[in-house]
Amino acid sequence: MPAPDLDTELTAERLHLRESRAALARMRGRAEALYSTGDKVAGDSYTAEQLGRHMARRVKELADDPTTPLFFGRLDMDDAAYHVGRRHVTDDAGEPLVLDWRAPLSRSFYRASVRDPQGVATRRRFGFVRGELTSFEDEHLDRGEELGTSSRILTAEIERPRVGPMRDIVATIQPEQDELVRAELADSICVQGAPGTGKTAVGLHRAAYLLYLHRERLRRSGVLIVGPNTAFLSYISAVLPALGEVEVQQATVDDLVGRLPVRAADSEAAMLVKHDVRMAEVLRTALWRKLGKPTEPIMVSDGSYRWRIDAEPLRRIVDEARREGLPYAVGRERVRARVVGLLQRQSEYRTGNSPTDGWLRRMAKVAPVTTFLDACWPAVTPEALVAEVLTDPSYDLLTEQEQDAIRWVKPPKTVKSAKFSAADLVLIDEAAGLLERQTSFGHVVVDEAQDLSGMQARAIARRSEHGSITVLGDLAQGTAPWAAAEWRETLTHLGKPGAAVVPLTIGFRVPASVLTLANRLLPALGVDVPEAVSLRRDGDLAVVPVADPAALDAATLTEVTAALTHEGSVAVIAADAAVDRLRVHLTAAGIENASADEVEAAARVTVVPATAVKGLEYDHVIVHEPADIVAAEPKGLNRLYVVLTRAVSRLSVLHAKPLPAPLD
Repeated sequence: MPAPDLDTELTAERLHLRESRAALARMRGRAEALYSTGDKVAGDSYTAEQLGRHMARRVKELADDPTTPLFFGRLDMDDAAYHVGRRHVTDDAGEPLVLDWRAPLSRSFYRASVRDPQGVATRRRFGFVRGELTSFEDEHLDRGEELGTSSRILTAEIERPRVGPMRDIVATIQPEQDELVRAELADSICVQGAPGTGKTAVGLHRAAYLLYLHRERLRRSGVLIVGPNTAFLSYISAVLPALGEVEVQQATVDDLVGRLPVRAADSEAAMLVKHDVRMAEVLRTALWRKLGKPTEPIMVSDGSYRWRIDAEPLRRIVDEARREGLPYAVGRERVRARVVGLLQRQSEYRTGNSPTDGWLRRMAKVAPVTTFLDACWPAVTPEALVAEVLTDPSYDLLTEQEQDAIRWVKPPKTVKSAKFSAADLVLIDEAAGLLERQTSFGHVVVDEAQDLSGMQARAIARRSEHGSITVLGDLAQGTAPWAAAEWRETLTHLGKPGAAVVPLTIGFRVPASVLTLANRLLPALGVDVPEAVSLRRDGDLAVVPVADPAALDAATLTEVTAALTHEGSVAVIAADAAVDRLRVHLTAAGIENASADEVEAAARVTVVPATAVKGLEYDHVIVHEPADIVAAEPKGLNRLYVVLTRAVSRLSVLHAKPLPAPLD
């Protein structure tokens, strides 16, 4: 048979794309129709409400973005050809037009090779421009043809300029990334990912994969994404919805523990102590030493009867509940129930009748029982416990200097009037965990985990006690005062000490020239991580000295103007103190600009404080005065490493002061 005409094949693929989009529209239409008539179909109001929620979710999942291709690849196998895309699309007869990238058969699109073809004769990749299919590229695995990262279409997709929120990477997942994405739900893993290796994308796509594989289980228990700040969460917010996953909760650690408003600020010394994991033991000690030993019997009047419980059985009840290791508030109610149980047995013996539920509730609240409870197992609130510790932090685990650092100079008159800091809220969350069990998610993804304090990690651990976790981070990018130098301790605080640590060192986004510059900082960062290696050789790097410090801002404006002649996003990254000034200069020059948390803004230029840039990416990064970024904080060199590695096409470093020594 003669080889098929390429134009004919391209026309056929475009037709398949149109048919697939039409089929998806019909699928959504059927879901919308069922949603609008669900109350008439369901038998009762509860069923109607549940069906309505399900169909509303289904309608969202079936949304189509015409600028995003429905499929990006095709597998020609012995029995048939299968198009691989972002979601499953079927025709009216139920036959698949597009396979979800997470389906078992789709695995071969990412893993098949000449050495292990997995039944694939030809793997085809498609090129798109604004949703329109423009080209395709074939690898004939059965003939020994394998392009790998030399694929023109794959390279173009990886290097495509980026404006706005983060995109999914389903078209470009590499075999080593796919192995992590498809890890089992029960497995907790830690990805030590160098800049540009796609660790964030791996974590998000693993969440999407697990939701596909364990839909009902994870819908009940939930999936949580924990990010370092709101700008980062805004940046990644579009990834999972683009893959059809619309019910994943996203939060910062501050969001998780924010049960009260922050109304106070800590000194650096106080903040360090409060984030130290020893505070967990301080709170535990303060709580459990509240228990008392019963020394008197209790007497309960019940109409013409009087019931008596001696001190010895009361002591046994308290001791047994303490040994059971229950959360404090649960233990208190267990003690109450057992005391009422003893009263119930006496009543049944004397009267010959089983007491009513009303009698049991009344006995649980009579004064002798509540007085006994308040003396031997008093009620406590998380806020009251933390306030007590901060009023008098005299615990052997802390030095006198540490006690003085966190002690309230002027204790509040009441707990309600207390003003708590952000670090105090982490302590309050710890106290709440001692009192009651937290709801546990089925899977938790934690990004930038190298910056978690021990106490913050424990807050996340309480929310993943019965589920698995994906930990993402880079020790070299640790900028918090308590940043991890190795992963095992952090994993222990997260409740997953046995999680495997998997390195990703091959970069696909950050150009080699940029990484080479940033890697000069690694020996000075105090962590043992392998250097990142980039497969990209196309990036531009310019280190621009400015002779007159007063001219640095003007030089930055010039650089921004030049950057705007290229396609893609532009970020000016500077020490926090310089951000407002630079925005004023840009606005005065007529250059529209946005802040880091304005992800939906139309401006191509973003001015970002160095402390808020972690996890973000821009096509062209302009670094304003590295020396000021380094001088602004104790881990300034780590912060500069983060800043330099945000560029995915071009990096310009402007400086009037001498460069930090490792870069000079």
